[in-house]
Amino acid sequence: MTGREGGDRRVNGDLKDEPGETKEALARRFEDDRGHLRAVAYRMLGSLSEAEDAVQEAWFKLSRADVSAVQNLSGWLTTVVGRVCLDMLRSRGSRREDPLEYYVPDPVVSLPDTMNPEHTAELTESVGLALLVVLETLSPAERLAFVLHDMFAVSFDEIARIVDRTPAATRQLASRARRRVQDASPAAGPDARRQREIADAFLAAANGGDFEGLLAVLDPDVVLRADGGMALAAASKVVRGAEAVIAQALMYAKFRQAALPVVVNGSPAFVAVADGRPTVLMSFTIAGDRIVGLQILADPERLAALGLSEEDLARATF
Repeated sequence: MTGREGGDRRVNGDLKDEPGETKEALARRFEDDRGHLRAVAYRMLGSLSEAEDAVQEAWFKLSRADVSAVQNLSGWLTTVVGRVCLDMLRSRGSRREDPLEYYVPDPVVSLPDTMNPEHTAELTESVGLALLVVLETLSPAERLAFVLHDMFAVSFDEIARIVDRTPAATRQLASRARRRVQDASPAAGPDARRQREIADAFLAAANGGDFEGLLAVLDPDVVLRADGGMALAAASKVVRGAEAVIAQALMYAKFRQAALPVVVNGSPAFVAVADGRPTVLMSFTIAGDRIVGLQILADPERLAALGLSEEDLARATF
């Protein structure tokens, strides 16, 4: 979680631009780095669409820049994306209207039997929704320092130039962010198979109105975070404690819908389906053998953008 996943090789790579390199050659090299840059931006922003925008902005900057003297193009692009994301975070903070407490970051959704290993490693390794929620509580500069240094091994000297602070001050930003991430992060969960069993047990107990069954899989301090977006603002809430979460689960059991098992950012999840459309996405954070967090996305606009086909949704069962 605070290791340097996914970014060391690219940032520390020794790539050199040849004088007079064509735009076509630069475009090919940019495409080689696109997945890495998207992973950086997704961790920074928690939004898939904004991450794509940040990567595209990096391409615009590259296409207009003279990089003939750049010795490490991957590192240069990483810092460019970081600077773009920092500006986006600052702008977002000044216009955000919804309470941050209710926000669920954009999920990366895959079907368990059709996961693309490269895509999954690129976007979801060590970036579960629970971690992204914690990152949302950091200041833009703290988030940048933590993501670039702890996840992608960018030096504090380089990060300092982005945030316009000294390397020592930048180190303190990352240290504060690291403490907050560690304090808010659950212990490691069981393997993927066991996590799916626990999620299945929750769904079965909820659909069956089984209070004791729900109590058996929920941590006493479980937190449910629901995000209905602007369209369903009344559905946005945070519920804390096992009994309160059980009450919510049993209340909605009467609206039982078909469910499609999916994987969200590496964790077990379900998509509720009605009339061929996704209506709710529920993702689980599991530590030990208990559910410590539930992230529920009910925003119709964001659900429509999950990328699930009609054939995928037709596989949902009761």
